Amino acid sequence: MFLAMFGSVEQGIIYAIMALGVYLSFRVLDFPDLTVDGSFVTGAGVAATMIVLGYHPAAATAVAIVIGFLAGCVTGFLHTKGKINALLSGILMMIALYSINLRIMGLTSANSIGRPNIPLLNAETIFIQFQTFWSSLGIDSTINQFFSMMGVQYLPATWGTLFIMIIIVLLIKFIVDWFLKTEVGLAIRATGDNKKMIRSLSANTDTLVIVGLGFSNALVAFSGALIAQYAKFADIGMGIGMIIIGLASVIIGEAVFGTKTILRTTFAVIAGAIIYRIVLGLALRVDLLDTGDMKLITAVIVICALILPQYFEKRREKNRKAKRHAERQMEHEHLLLREGNAIAKAQSD
Repeated sequence: MFLAMFGSVEQGIIYAIMALGVYLSFRVLDFPDLTVDGSFVTGAGVAATMIVLGYHPAAATAVAIVIGFLAGCVTGFLHTKGKINALLSGILMMIALYSINLRIMGLTSANSIGRPNIPLLNAETIFIQFQTFWSSLGIDSTINQFFSMMGVQYLPATWGTLFIMIIIVLLIKFIVDWFLKTEVGLAIRATGDNKKMIRSLSANTDTLVIVGLGFSNALVAFSGALIAQYAKFADIGMGIGMIIIGLASVIIGEAVFGTKTILRTTFAVIAGAIIYRIVLGLALRVDLLDTGDMKLITAVIVICALILPQYFEKRREKNRKAKRHAERQMEHEHLLLREGNAIAKAQSD
């Protein structure tokens, strides 16, 4: 159980970067961007291809981020300059990226134009390089000894991946928080809230949408690149349903932690991604379910995340109304009592 939860937390932290990208497009820009399903694979494919071709994993990850940014910008360009519906522009880019991703991964094979998957079993990745440094510190044995004293039997081979991902995700969170408070970030937030209003202030909303979608898909591609190096493979189908996973993370986080400030909301999105992976991991441990039911489980989690907050909010509102009614009734009774006492006193006089 502990190992399963540990793996869920590791994956959840990596997917949290993708969830932050989905948050930027769906919540901040109010743009239903389905490019995510394609740009996630683009990040994984670019990183895996460059690593296989001998490039440094950090350089491969950086290039994946840039390509993801360009993919998001193209979606924004189709919508703003091509006047294509927001939903349709994302779908068109997602479809185009399928073939583009096959071409990118096909660069690793001289005899194939397109390649559906790339294994990274013997390749040097960011995580392997960091784990080599981490193991030399001897921290794993100390942590495992502590948990062994607490009675935990099965422990992870290394805590290095979790440690480096916590640092990376916190850094990304601070960058997103800082960006949304800059002049451009505030303009993007205003564009998502009221495009006509910000346009009346001479702001170029087209450019803001393009930049916002580019930033969003750069984070998605970054997550894809890390997932490919974490799972040691890149596959053309690994992005299917990724937008639903991102939305589930955003919705769960907002429902649990709220959205009063930007700092709190970005933290909620990260926590929502971790909670989603934990719930998914627990669900898959049920005997009646297997890995083929992941999409069904995801759909159920999203439905619950959408319906339950509304149900509890209605109950809270009902309780508030009942409390106000009881208070008004009590005040009315006190008023009648005072009037009755005043009348009785006047008659006695």
